[in-house]
Amino acid sequence: MGKKNKIKNVPEHFVNRELSWLEFNDRVLREGLSPDVPLLERLKFLAIVGSNLDEAFMIRVAGLMQQRAAGVRRRDPSGMSPAQQLQAFGLRAHRMVAEQTAGIRDALDELREHGLFVLEPAELVDEQSQFLKNHFAREIAPVLTPLAMEDLDPKPLLPGLQLHVAALLARQNGHEENDKIVVVPVPACFSRFINLHAKEGVALVRIEELIAAHLGPFFPSRKVLATVVFRITRDADVAIVDDDAGDLLDAVAEAVRDRRRRAPVRLEISARPDPRLRQWLVDWLRLRDEDVYEIDGMLDATGLWQIANWPGFDKLKQADWPPQRPQGLMDEDDLFEAVREDDVLLVHPYESFEPIVRLLEQAAADPHVLSIKQTLYRTSGDSPIISALERASKSGKEVTVLVELKARFDEARNVGWARRLEDAGCHVVYGIAGLKTHAKALLIVRRETYGIRRYVHLSTGNYNDRTARLYSDIGLLTADRDLATDVANFFNLLTGYSDVVGWAKLAVAPTGLRRRFVELIRREAKVSTADEPGLIIAKMNSLEDPEICEALYEASEAGVKVMLNIRGICCLRPGIKGLSSNIKVTSIVDRFLEHARIFYFRNAGHEEIYLSSADWMRRNLSKRLELLFPVGSPKLRRRLMNMLDTYFADNVKSHRLLSNGTYERVIPHGPPVRAQEVLHNQAVDAAKAAEQTRLQFRPLARPKNGE
Repeated sequence: MGKKNKIKNVPEHFVNRELSWLEFNDRVLREGLSPDVPLLERLKFLAIVGSNLDEAFMIRVAGLMQQRAAGVRRRDPSGMSPAQQLQAFGLRAHRMVAEQTAGIRDALDELREHGLFVLEPAELVDEQSQFLKNHFAREIAPVLTPLAMEDLDPKPLLPGLQLHVAALLARQNGHEENDKIVVVPVPACFSRFINLHAKEGVALVRIEELIAAHLGPFFPSRKVLATVVFRITRDADVAIVDDDAGDLLDAVAEAVRDRRRRAPVRLEISARPDPRLRQWLVDWLRLRDEDVYEIDGMLDATGLWQIANWPGFDKLKQADWPPQRPQGLMDEDDLFEAVREDDVLLVHPYESFEPIVRLLEQAAADPHVLSIKQTLYRTSGDSPIISALERASKSGKEVTVLVELKARFDEARNVGWARRLEDAGCHVVYGIAGLKTHAKALLIVRRETYGIRRYVHLSTGNYNDRTARLYSDIGLLTADRDLATDVANFFNLLTGYSDVVGWAKLAVAPTGLRRRFVELIRREAKVSTADEPGLIIAKMNSLEDPEICEALYEASEAGVKVMLNIRGICCLRPGIKGLSSNIKVTSIVDRFLEHARIFYFRNAGHEEIYLSSADWMRRNLSKRLELLFPVGSPKLRRRLMNMLDTYFADNVKSHRLLSNGTYERVIPHGPPVRAQEVLHNQAVDAAKAAEQTRLQFRPLARPKNGE
């Protein structure tokens, strides 16, 4: 008990969540700066750094600003107040943005060697300038809306994350105090880059630069003294009150609209702006100087995606890694028959997501299928999943879909899906008040020769056919009766608010998942011996929950070896003598976003492996409906162990967490091992071997007459 009290609630034992997230974004930035990464792939990582920062400011920084404004002094587990977190975050973010901006400049300069030019206005030759002048007058000027900000009452609302050009105009009388400020929003309907249609190579100009250079004709009686490009980030941390489920659709729609009116939290502005323009923007937005980010280059790095996907530069991109047919479904056309015979593991994106779409399509058309139940957290814009559910409902099947309307930044899309599914006759529910449903579950009920059978798909990732090609996730297809019963009870919990007495195989947040994880960790410590030390291996997105961290510290001190592969946030400090000397933490950032959650416990030789929709985060374990499910098949457990071994063998894209909260790249010892490449090659080899076997045992066809 003394050791447990020594470990508990000590700020020095925890890394601040926001600073740990910045360390993750720095690892993304390292990929964007690495000469070992193909040039256009580097642009993608640099764009991701920007979009990650956008979301961090909209949610995390905005929340801290709200706390600071309210006078909140409560400290986080690392001992930092909201004001201290904001200061530390800002200092680190300013350095990161400067490094990202320099990296973008360098990458664009390097692109010129390959015939792709992003030109500045001063570089344009007369012919190009005339083309742009004509293009502006014909295609762009008619769409622009200059706003005289000081003269309009009430002031117009400038949307967050949209580029704007501010201009300082001289009054006719020439008195500086009468100069006027005008803002021109850059319409989102325009492409970010304008193609000059060069005779050789590709020459592009940023649209905001074109607008800034051609504002004169809008104000023929005034002189444009200065222009600056700027971009506002607004607070998007909007709380959705969902106590009344009947009004939830309208509440979500209102919350999405409300984001446009929220307070600014960051101003990005071109470097070396006219002081009057800068000060006016700071005063108008009511920001502090530390909230202003002067960008010596391109604002809104997400626009780099357009260049990264520009056709004709394949040599500057990574070779495609197309998804393969899943190992358990190599020769199976009837998915129900395949799952009846054995559990199937689906490892995305190395293996195709197509079987899940096909399973739903097969279920929609199968007269023996009675009902389908599914959770939807995020899905694609033209989702085949939605289409299959619609067809199933229209064919007379009972279709129940839980659509999570509060999935951040996907709220509007999910409201649309919910209404579309309702129109198709599906039973659409929105979960339990106060909780997000983050679990990924599909249940298909089918009448067969020997009675009713239930088929289950559980996953670590969303039912999104597009992100399934980009995110590393794992799904389990099974007809296991106990697991199917649990999943059926889980859906009853979601749709009927029923009380569940117990679970045969599942653990469910928020009622029992944290407790289950802590029990598994403490059991490992209890059975650990000097001759056979315990072993915990876990792979996840984030680790922040203090109770889980403390349980891991206790296990480490009991001799348990703890190996954690955590893509993003990790608030635990590894490698501290007397606390976490047996804990090792690594992180992989590569071409696919690592999203799977795998948990292994040696359990004195009685090994157990679980998959989950949940990270070890307080929000996952306390404020969401999440699932932890075991993998029972010894063959599938061996495959998952091979995957874990591969992740920890990575010495190309892996970083190691130090006890001070920073990361260092893993130094290669022996041949290079890139985990994602190994997993891709294994999927390709398995598909080739299955195809070869199929060809070798192909039945002979009956000869035609006369042959």
